Formats: sequence, structure tokens, C-alpha cells
Amino acid sequence: MKVNVQSVNFNIDNTLVEFIQNKMDSLEKFYDKIIRVDAYLKVQNTSEKENKITEIKLLIPGDEFIVKKQCKSFEEAVNIATDSLKRQLRKKKEKQRAHHV
Repeated sequence: MKVNVQSVNFNIDNTLVEFIQNKMDSLEKFYDKIIRVDAYLKVQNTSEKENKITEIKLLIPGDEFIVKKQCKSFEEAVNIATDSLKRQLRKKKEKQRAHHV
């Protein structure tokens, strides 16, 4: 699976890229046909502390999931987005199983 990480308005460090890569790799346990993951990281210029926006687009055959989260840190946003994607992938797999019966 290919993981693309893009940052807007800041330079991303390798530890964050590796963190995202590891999180996305863990999704393959739930759905093994993931084609590609695009992660977009943005810093919103506001006075709020929750100004880090993470948008993850996950591509599977015939479908795609998009999750957008806004948190205090990118790690927190990626964790929440990953949990959301896990739920969506589980639902997708359950629907596929139901059709094969």
C-alpha cells in the first residue's frame, strides 16, 4: 500500500511521516485490499489550540473513505481518524460477507 503525506503551510518531520505510515499499515489487518492512502496535514491560522487539521483519503477497489479531524496535535488527529477508518472498513467487510452468503 502506498501512503502519500502532504503538509500545507509547514514542513513535516520524518517522525510524523513514520507515525502516519505505521498507523495506515495497521489498517491492513482490517482490510487487506487497500490501494492507497493520501494524508493531508494543515495548520489553520487561528488563535484556537485545536488548529491542526488531518484529512485522510483511503482508496480501496470500488470505493474510497475520507476522514477529516481537527485536534491539538497531528498525532491525536491521526489516531482518531485511524479509529474512524477501522470502523468504516469493518462495516465494508461485513457488508461484503453478507453478500457472499
